[in-house]
Amino acid sequence: MSTALVILAAGKGTRMNSDIPKVLHPIAQVPMLVHAMRAGSVLAPERTVIVTGHGAEAVAKVAQAEDEDARIVVQDQQLGTAHAVAQARAALDGFTGDVVVLYGDTPFLQPDTLERMIAARADNDLVILGFEAADPARYGRLVMNGDALERIVEFKDASDEDRAITFCNSGLLACDAGTLFDLIDAVGNDNASGEYYLTDLVEIARDRGLKVTAVSCDEAQTLGVNSRADLAAADAVFQARARADLLDLGVTLMAPETVYLAADTVIGRDTVIEPNVVFGPGVTVESGATIRAFSHLEGCHVSRGAVVGPYARLRPGAELAENTRIGNFVEIKNAEIAEGAKVNHLSYVGDASVGAGTNIGAGTITCNYDGVMKHRTVIGENVFVGSNTMLVAPVTVGSGAMTATGTIVTRDVEPDALAVGRAKQENKPGYARKLFEMLKAKKARRDKGA
Repeated sequence: MSTALVILAAGKGTRMNSDIPKVLHPIAQVPMLVHAMRAGSVLAPERTVIVTGHGAEAVAKVAQAEDEDARIVVQDQQLGTAHAVAQARAALDGFTGDVVVLYGDTPFLQPDTLERMIAARADNDLVILGFEAADPARYGRLVMNGDALERIVEFKDASDEDRAITFCNSGLLACDAGTLFDLIDAVGNDNASGEYYLTDLVEIARDRGLKVTAVSCDEAQTLGVNSRADLAAADAVFQARARADLLDLGVTLMAPETVYLAADTVIGRDTVIEPNVVFGPGVTVESGATIRAFSHLEGCHVSRGAVVGPYARLRPGAELAENTRIGNFVEIKNAEIAEGAKVNHLSYVGDASVGAGTNIGAGTITCNYDGVMKHRTVIGENVFVGSNTMLVAPVTVGSGAMTATGTIVTRDVEPDALAVGRAKQENKPGYARKLFEMLKAKKARRDKGA
């Protein structure tokens, strides 16, 4: 049976107090909507429909960047969850499989939960996802009779007996497409809010003699985000899980609670991560590397045996080969650092390639930007770049060459050559004393005048 996803992403999220649509707020540096789409992708959906509303254009852009085939529909008026799903009808025209309804602000759904929902559909017309709540509070209660879901009772309408139930409604469901839209057509808005709710589908389905059940998952999977506090809590949940997974995989985290991971961070076993390291999107660290304290990595690849930091920054396009050394206060951007090369202190290497065994001295800068365009620096193998060298790109330094400390390199350096490019030094006896006396007198006059 084929599957389609309908992801509800129309809400403004008033409690977020933000100009950004709620579903675009990030968890682990990935928008919540993308988390939901990736969760649903385990079902290999034939169609994915994103129901947008507030900030529709921005939401659509993010959704189609994740899945270019995602179909975008707009809920111009937010008239309830059933009304939102109804907007997907045209996008699902001709589709005859199962529809799974997800929420763009519920980012932690696990693949096995969705698979169990689809498996339950084999024997039921409508499947609701529920969870056992530690504190049921004001959640809607799922009233079961064996495996059959009899009704969903909202808190305000629940009896004391109903409120004692801890099995609660997540809002997610699975249903055959034709049946789903038939049921939605029967949903009314005779309620205090004047809105059309998916929760009414259970009663309508039961009245029609259809089979309805509920599948259970742990409460953390259904965590919704409605405020900045919720967002922070959700990110903390993600980080705790991701750190635990890395520890289980054989990664050493010296202070796990201080390491921040992105949703796609990949780290190999026997890697050591020191305290206060931040991983942005697109980072892969191979086995046996060391990332020292207070380093920031994004969009980069770190090979086996490399050492990064402390206080290093790897920006997008940084490619470190095996056994490289990137030291304190070093920034690497869009550059390949070949095996065994070292950039140990206070340097910027951008838009460059550095050959194997090369040593980059402290204070070196590849001057890659002319104010309009970026230019590339090529440094060969076993080059010694002296401290405080400025490499004005585009420029090439051949293998085995050397630059003298304080050199400004504006022309290519042939292999095995020594480049020296300093201003001529001139010493003027007694000038320092005279200059200091002049400056002190000037300061005294200024202070007296004040």
